[in-house]
Amino acid sequence: MSKSSKLTLIPLMLCFFCMGFVDLVGIASNYVKEDLGLTDSVANIFPSLVFFWFLIFSVPTGMLMNKIGRKKTVVLSLVVTVFSLLLPLFGESFGIMLVAFSLLGIGNALMQTSLNPLVSSVIGGKNLASTLTFGQFIKAIASFSAPYLAMWGATQAIPEFGLDWRVLFAIFLVVGILATLLLWGTRIEEEPIEGRPSTFVECFKLLGTPIVLLSFLGIMCHVGIDVGTNTTAPKILMERLGMTLNEAAFATSLYFIFRTIGCLTGSFFLRVMNNRTFFIASVVMMALSMLLLFVGHEAWELYVAIALVGYGNSNIFSIVFAQALTAMPQKQNEVSGLMIMGLFGGTIFPLLMGFMSDGFGQAGAVLVMAVGVLYLFTYIKQIKTAK
Repeated sequence: MSKSSKLTLIPLMLCFFCMGFVDLVGIASNYVKEDLGLTDSVANIFPSLVFFWFLIFSVPTGMLMNKIGRKKTVVLSLVVTVFSLLLPLFGESFGIMLVAFSLLGIGNALMQTSLNPLVSSVIGGKNLASTLTFGQFIKAIASFSAPYLAMWGATQAIPEFGLDWRVLFAIFLVVGILATLLLWGTRIEEEPIEGRPSTFVECFKLLGTPIVLLSFLGIMCHVGIDVGTNTTAPKILMERLGMTLNEAAFATSLYFIFRTIGCLTGSFFLRVMNNRTFFIASVVMMALSMLLLFVGHEAWELYVAIALVGYGNSNIFSIVFAQALTAMPQKQNEVSGLMIMGLFGGTIFPLLMGFMSDGFGQAGAVLVMAVGVLYLFTYIKQIKTAK
């Protein structure tokens, strides 16, 4: 990698950090639930709403990249994200949080669709999966810091600014503005689009390609488990161990701590070992986690389960995404849009989990995530065996 490429990665990695802002929705929805007295099914509307916009905006974003370029699309995503972080500083009403989470979802849909292909413009070939995984490591730093910032704000109120747990929005807002300015001032050479850009219908026809469809479903399951664990882990500790929300919020951080460790070590393992072998090990960890989350009633069992799903789920996205991109190199913008549309799984899983947990307790929510893990076992045969 050239020195200029390494320098270009700095603002790109900061963008990955901003991408992690979307994961604040898990802990934020729990605090909003407590503050407004909502049920699980109503509170889970917030994470579901965030990821609903991936269904609407992902494919159009792939087409937008063909017109204005990948970098400008990422900058646009950052601007929308900054506005989403600004709104909660003015209040915590149901309506404000709905609009804020909607903008957060729209901005993140734009970012996740455009940032990964933008990285492929700088880093290509066999190092793409490991570089995307390192980006996920940076993203996870934002993800696991969100619960700590929320807990700090909730226990150390800041009356001068009228903030409580929402202080995390203010801190992330500053980082978002910095990332926007840095990326805008960075020059990145993008390969010109060859031939006529795909139409909306032609983009969706790519789902007729088996690897694209199966990868799309794999992304849905990955993000469903990710958002599901993010949202449900604290509730499991509260239900079975009698913890308060501030005590149980540690579960979300524990998940993201091990996701961070998984991304950091995965960026190494994906360079030196067979991708399929690493994928199998990751899914087995997730299966063991689902078993422990379903039957565990001791603190150590639940903490081990959360750590296992955190590490196991940390590299699924990068492996599946890289498989889809490398399978169709001439349609990377379109494939990227379809893959990020798969993050709609973050809408479907929490909604189903909310209804299941209202009826059967948190064990019902775990069963929904277990279905996603089972699908990932079927995806194993799609992973290329080449190192």
